Amino acid sequence: MEPVALITGGSTGIGAATARALIKQGHRVAVTGRDADRLAAFAASAGAGDRLLTLAGDASDEEHVASAVRRTVDSWGRLDTVVANAGFSLPGTLEDQEPGEMRAMILTNVLGPALLVRETLPHLRESRGRIVIVGSVAGVRNTPGNLYSVTKWAAHALAENTRLLVAKDGVGVTLVAPGVVDTPFWDRRGGTPGEAPAMSAEQIADVIVFAVGQPEGVDINQLTMRPTGQAN
Repeated sequence: MEPVALITGGSTGIGAATARALIKQGHRVAVTGRDADRLAAFAASAGAGDRLLTLAGDASDEEHVASAVRRTVDSWGRLDTVVANAGFSLPGTLEDQEPGEMRAMILTNVLGPALLVRETLPHLRESRGRIVIVGSVAGVRNTPGNLYSVTKWAAHALAENTRLLVAKDGVGVTLVAPGVVDTPFWDRRGGTPGEAPAMSAEQIADVIVFAVGQPEGVDINQLTMRPTGQAN
């Protein structure tokens, strides 16, 4: 039976590239995103037909997450791979960010992956599937006043305590922590930093596919990636 994947934040960037890569590998893939138009544009460009399911909604909302999981399983009867990718950053530092935007970022970047894990574990235990949490080099390196970094440190902790929770069940958990990636993630921050080196979304997707494609009995726990030339 064909494996089934669910990816949050899957309409652009790393999520979209991972969806394309998994479809190419024979998965059926459901992707979520807040922007229905972007999801429709991605679906049209992917040309995956009934192998792709798009689900508009907020990754930090428990009802949407539960509905997305339910619709994925109802559509294809199983769930094998989950990629917690939805997230965003804010410009500036915690001194000048708006509290409402700070709250939204924390909920999306921390609560969102936790809700996804919570809702998908029963299905992944059944399939002995895999979870990938997309973290960041910012989750291992502090910079001044970087609240986004705080959220990614939390996501890294979530990956490890989830691994401890499900290791006995045969469920794999992988944290993928990229450095600078050239994606729409940077749109809210005025673009990628200057002339800094950057990786592509497809390069990160290839690593995610590598992690989830390991044979039974092998669990890759953490992969940290930087473009050559990124020091921090």
